[in-house]
Amino acid sequence: MEKIEHINYIKAPISKVYEALTTREGLGNIWTTDLTVQNEVGAISDFGFGKDDRVLMKITELMENTRIEWLCTDSDPEWIGTGVSFELFERKNGITAVVLKHFNWRELTEFYQWCNYNWAMFLLSLKDYCEKGEGLPYQEREF
Repeated sequence: MEKIEHINYIKAPISKVYEALTTREGLGNIWTTDLTVQNEVGAISDFGFGKDDRVLMKITELMENTRIEWLCTDSDPEWIGTGVSFELFERKNGITAVVLKHFNWRELTEFYQWCNYNWAMFLLSLKDYCEKGEGLPYQEREF
């Protein structure tokens, strides 16, 4: 099994980073503006990326200001059954460390590599949103 793993440091309180990762407003500013999000374990969040590209994520874990985990229930076949987690750690001077993992990939493919790059872009968008008030959702990116 393959796993994508990134870390980024954000100059913002841990509560602000957690909120960005668990609310419609936050995820709409950092990942995609086409979304339906519920902030409770067992709920399915729906993320849209273009005309027919949808990602359904079941929330499997929510530990306030600590950890978020999703299970992909529908998307590209390579994503179905994979998990995405965000672990948050408070550092000195108001810095929050975010560890993003996308795990249970069946194999390392070209799509895996492209997603690896895009998760790094996601973390940069999260950083900009939390620090500057403006992220870069899918609809505003150039590909």
